[in-house]
Amino acid sequence: MRISVMDVGSKTVRLVVADADGGVPLPVHTAKWRLRLSEQVTPGGPIPEQAVEQLVHAVAEASRAASRWGAAGPLAFATAVVRNAPNRHEVLHTVRARTGVALCTLPGEVEAELTFLGARRWMGWRSGPLALLDIGGGSLEVAFGRGRLPDFVASLPLGAGRLTHEFFENEDPPSPERVRAMRRKVRHQMRDVAARIRWEGPRTAVATSRTFQQLGRLCGAAPGRRGPFVDRQLHRGELREAIARLAALPAAERAHLPGISAPRAAQSLAGAVVGHTAMKLTGLRSVTVCPWAIREGVLLRHIEDGPSWWAEVTRQNEEAAPPDPVPLRIATASS
Repeated sequence: MRISVMDVGSKTVRLVVADADGGVPLPVHTAKWRLRLSEQVTPGGPIPEQAVEQLVHAVAEASRAASRWGAAGPLAFATAVVRNAPNRHEVLHTVRARTGVALCTLPGEVEAELTFLGARRWMGWRSGPLALLDIGGGSLEVAFGRGRLPDFVASLPLGAGRLTHEFFENEDPPSPERVRAMRRKVRHQMRDVAARIRWEGPRTAVATSRTFQQLGRLCGAAPGRRGPFVDRQLHRGELREAIARLAALPAAERAHLPGISAPRAAQSLAGAVVGHTAMKLTGLRSVTVCPWAIREGVLLRHIEDGPSWWAEVTRQNEEAAPPDPVPLRIATASS
């Protein structure tokens, strides 16, 4: 059986096509399309028509790629940048009408649950009670659990892109006062969630997302070309030193640092502040940077619980939408 998953994030649309025989999603093709939605959308603001046009084109391309690789229609979801937009229903309706792909949004808590499942399967049962941190563009997901699915999840509005826009929009590099102000907000938002993680006392902690992968590389972890099976650790003390390096540079110069890509250079400092503060508040001295995250979690849940699980997700998404949302009037995407 060959299946595919499509992830519309704050920066890219990512496609994974995988063989699911044996109960493990083994990728046969991956691809991404750069959108940089977060650069075109202000927090709490609508997704502009030009960005929707780009999204439609990327989703259509990804759907055709999945078909070429022998997979059925992709399990397609969008994260916080679309979920939090006031015109999200119109955007989802437009994408479906134009491409045939039933793109949906997932609650942040469901994202955390699925990411935890992917990390749990990667780490294995030897990891014991497991804590998870996942920094996206619009939100921070936190989870803890002892089994297949987490016992506790939380989704907080502490994404690297969101905080960059809020605190560093007009300062590059930002002043120490703005960095401290961001850290105070993160501490305040995370206080109760961090207390729960400390109380649970995880044996193992993992971090997922491109933000953590790049921060891990900046702090000395092996580059991606070494493959997914290399152990990659991110230590809190090293991350604290990385904050000072990032804060001293404008975004364009951060892109020259190891692991920091140009599209994510502007939000790398916010990601480092969120990551370090979260680790400190939860009492985590180090985390394992895990290559499996939400996309693998979606594939695993589909394999283990069957197609009816995703059908229920999309049904609930449609029920939450207003009746007959008005599609956006934008030009037809090229084939």
